[in-house]
Amino acid sequence: MAIDLCNKSPESVGNPGPQSSLPVEAPPLESLRDEQRDALNFAYRTTLSMDPRFVAGDPAAWCSDFGYALNRAAVRVDNRTDEELQHDALHHPDPVMREQAVFEYADRDLPDAFELLTEVIRHEKHREVRWDTLWAMEKLGGPHAIAALRRFATDSDPEIAEWSRLFASELTTGDPAFDGRSGVFTEGRTFDETIYLLIHCDLYVRLDDTNRHWGKISLGPLGLARIYGQAHACPNVATREKQLLMAKSISGLHTDGSPHMDNYLFRGFTERSRRDRGNFFFESQVPRTFFKSGRADDPSMGTHETRIGFARYGTWHLDPNLKVRGEDAIRYVRGRFQGWGYTNVAGVAGKSLEEILQPGNGILSTMHDPEVRDLTNVFILGTFKGKLNDWDGDGRIDLNSRDVYSTVDGEIDSNQDGIADEPGRTCCDYRAVGI
Repeated sequence: MAIDLCNKSPESVGNPGPQSSLPVEAPPLESLRDEQRDALNFAYRTTLSMDPRFVAGDPAAWCSDFGYALNRAAVRVDNRTDEELQHDALHHPDPVMREQAVFEYADRDLPDAFELLTEVIRHEKHREVRWDTLWAMEKLGGPHAIAALRRFATDSDPEIAEWSRLFASELTTGDPAFDGRSGVFTEGRTFDETIYLLIHCDLYVRLDDTNRHWGKISLGPLGLARIYGQAHACPNVATREKQLLMAKSISGLHTDGSPHMDNYLFRGFTERSRRDRGNFFFESQVPRTFFKSGRADDPSMGTHETRIGFARYGTWHLDPNLKVRGEDAIRYVRGRFQGWGYTNVAGVAGKSLEEILQPGNGILSTMHDPEVRDLTNVFILGTFKGKLNDWDGDGRIDLNSRDVYSTVDGEIDSNQDGIADEPGRTCCDYRAVGI
């Protein structure tokens, strides 16, 4: 994941503890003179010129990341100039494309990236573009990121203010920081919490049979949600340490206006040696219809019934100020994920990015089914973050108010009554909806 690697110092490679270029009790960056701040950032970034193999120990531990290798080899699918990205980040009429320009610009690690991202956050009207841009700023890392994030800690939007403090806290201490708002629990819902996920990923596309040519797109959270669906992490207190439901829904795919519902039940282990958090590794295996067209719910080139696997791992953080069924609620979750995908390269060749980033225009795949593994041509690697938010503006955190079309076992539940529409079905039936 190139953005995350931009300012990664060798000292942090293989270090599972808090990662920071500054001590926790460092003097406030705002108190430093401009030349001191520039010198600190320069010292931080010059560590990039060091080959981490000389300082990080066994290469089997740090160099076995397939995404790291692909990132060094792949060419960019987004061929817009830097100037075009600057313009689109501020002026494109589509918020998804504005955000995509932000993430592409950050991924290129250009010298004025912080300046552009700060300008976007100041002037952007779409709040999700704003907080996603804060995340892109955190991914760039370094003292300049900490200083830039802190500028929005008193933003008039409480979610922007909390995200900025949370990201700055992660960069300085390794842990998130929350504000003191109270929460609201909605009775009668299937899940104790419905956590809106921000997902950023790099899609690495295998372009030919030689394995030498790869393409890459750094896909921002709104773009990913448009193509693959907006995801919610949905834990229940009684089972959250061994299973989790991730519900996705795509808007704009069905002509009848209904959402494309797509649920994944994950199971695995959670380590709970600390009371305030859980470290987890979960996997999912779900039945799916594979569309050879490369577009969800488009059977024009044939279909095949298969099983799709995905892995996610990370940490959830509890907030003692928010209670669910007598336990501390998960206030924040972060981690990584990986899996396989398929895109119809011939079908998207020559199209603009706006034409490519369309609902359902990319599907998940598997390497374990002989009928589809040779079509599989995308390696998906990314990070996710999710925080409970105040969605109705009443000043209180909404714990489980989001619409999630799933039973506790991941079956489709379109009316959210806790009962499956059709037992065993975890993705809506393309034959029963308007396409």
